[in-house]
Amino acid sequence: MTLFNYKALLIAALIFIPIEHLFALRPGQKIFRKAFFNDLIYALFNSVPTTVGLIAIVALATSTVGELVPDYVGHAVSSQPVWLQLTEIIVIADFGFYGAHRAFHAVPFLWRFHAIHHSIEELDWLAAHRIHPVDLALTKGASFVPLYLLGFSSSAIALFAIIFHAHGLLLHANIKLNIGPFRWLVASPQFHHWHHAHERAAYDKNFAGQLAFIDVLFGTMHLPGDTVPERYGVDDPIPPTYVEQLAYPLLPKSKINEAPATRDA
Repeated sequence: MTLFNYKALLIAALIFIPIEHLFALRPGQKIFRKAFFNDLIYALFNSVPTTVGLIAIVALATSTVGELVPDYVGHAVSSQPVWLQLTEIIVIADFGFYGAHRAFHAVPFLWRFHAIHHSIEELDWLAAHRIHPVDLALTKGASFVPLYLLGFSSSAIALFAIIFHAHGLLLHANIKLNIGPFRWLVASPQFHHWHHAHERAAYDKNFAGQLAFIDVLFGTMHLPGDTVPERYGVDDPIPPTYVEQLAYPLLPKSKINEAPATRDA
């Protein structure tokens, strides 16, 4: 992990810990809650394998499919003002994210990777980091590959990456935030907390990363008033530690069934 990433993690902690204290959705939740240190390991070490995987995906896409995209497309796209590129990027990237995210719920093999993220039982900003590197690389690939193929500028993509990460932390944060009617347009903590809900009515809902209206378009929105889930997590037998969780998706089913369950059915 680079020094920049350590600084970014420290800055995030200095921002979100006080905000979660002042505007807590669940006031009784502790900073050092269950699995805090496991999620801290993800935050410290997950960026390396994820970055390597993402670079490989982008390189493969640009060297194959990228050859089919005319040069003038990239010149036209990158010559736009950065603010306009950023607007377009957010829309394009989130449609890609939505598709990949939904696939990770629908395909049993992919779900075994994504179940690691859904094993979170207490949501906060740090919990956002608990994502298997294979899951993270593929979903990020679905978001970023179209951006490179279309020729968006490096500065616009870098700015989007910062916004994407910061918004992801906010979505998982233990924060009570009411954005009124904008909740049908932009993904909010309430929106994403329902995605993590261990409640039958909320299963396979709210897939978008930033733009909630995408779920409205595809009929996967679930926002019941101003309510919040009673509990989070999954019934899958997810092991408790970082190394075990990395291995979990690749273990034979017999080994997985021997592991202790995260929640009782």
